Amino acid sequence: MHITFLTYGTDGDTRPLLALARAVIARGHAAHVLADVAGAPHAQALGIPFTVLPGDMRAAFLPGGAFGALMKDGADMTRLMRACAALARDHTRPWMEAACAVAQGSDALVYSGLAGFVGLAVAEGLGIPCIGAAMWPMTPTRAFAPPFLPMYRLPGWANLLAHRAFERLAWSMFGPELNRARKQVFGAAPRRRPWRDVPMLYGCSPTLLARPADWPAGVDITGAWALPAGQGWQPPQALLDFLGAGPAPVYIGFGSMAGIDQATLIDAVDAVAAGRRVLFHPGWSGIDPARLPPGVFVLGDTPHDWLFPRTALVVHHGGAGTSHAVARAGVPSVVVPFAGDQFFWARRMAERGIAATCPAARLDGARLVQAVAAASAPGMCAAARRTAQAMLHEDGVRRAVDRLLGGAARRLDG
Repeated sequence: MHITFLTYGTDGDTRPLLALARAVIARGHAAHVLADVAGAPHAQALGIPFTVLPGDMRAAFLPGGAFGALMKDGADMTRLMRACAALARDHTRPWMEAACAVAQGSDALVYSGLAGFVGLAVAEGLGIPCIGAAMWPMTPTRAFAPPFLPMYRLPGWANLLAHRAFERLAWSMFGPELNRARKQVFGAAPRRRPWRDVPMLYGCSPTLLARPADWPAGVDITGAWALPAGQGWQPPQALLDFLGAGPAPVYIGFGSMAGIDQATLIDAVDAVAAGRRVLFHPGWSGIDPARLPPGVFVLGDTPHDWLFPRTALVVHHGGAGTSHAVARAGVPSVVVPFAGDQFFWARRMAERGIAATCPAARLDGARLVQAVAAASAPGMCAAARRTAQAMLHEDGVRRAVDRLLGGAARRLDG
């Protein structure tokens, strides 16, 4: 089989699909990934054929970029969707053309992220089977509201209504440009509504997210899709020395969240470091390590599955991949959600008793210290260990690839 994977987003969107592509290739099949430029080095290291899509996701998170204001102001669904649509609008046709060139003759197309609608259009235009892939649940349900809604519990009917409203909002923002590109590339007539009842694979842990009973057949929660530590990767000796020099440290890092107010973040790190040993990963924050308090160990990219079990606690942004890595590690966390599905995972982890939360819009040193203290409570530490034990035998990559190679993708009905 030959499977094409199409996504656009941050590392948290790209790396899970690289994990699936790697497993497909390991089973003797062919795979090709199209994604943001930031994924290219990972793909090259893994030997996965990769095509860079136009755009720059990191720049979109900087001040003045499509998502820049959301880093400070938090998640408003309408603003978030407008930001997503603005980013995709300039790239819909080139993404479609690039995907057509790669996917022609493929046995299946796996689409995800901001390129999701483009993937559906390409699969329809080429007449090839397709299946969606996501790290947060989008299929309408009465069980919970759409992940992009940072709101309290709603009755079941209201959750379902919110999902349908979210679908209509997304189509109103992405649909017009998508229809223009479909006409230009395929000569297709415009669609009045998005595709529905498409098969989906969710790279989420069933321990953290039970499958809703009202989801249709063809929608599956497989477990997380994580890449193993790179072949030949070894921890730097300086990191080993730091870890061995005292009690397990607190990790602080917000991944791909560029555009963070640097002064606020530095003050927060300073406040935690006054009472705890701290590992700090700058990620896309752009923070100069020289501005950090003495004694804070600054990390480069380090495999989470190696690092997190060696920490006492993890402070993170609540991205799906990071949230699952923390849960697998068996340590508690403080989730500082900025936007999108991060609020959903913050709620899930807090409800399970394995995390305290501190929304990014209210982040300061005092609040972060308070949240770290709450997350360090013995009850939360014990709950984190129980969660890791429950997740121990999940193999999301194997289960997802079994589904892909077993014919889970299908042609669109219209």
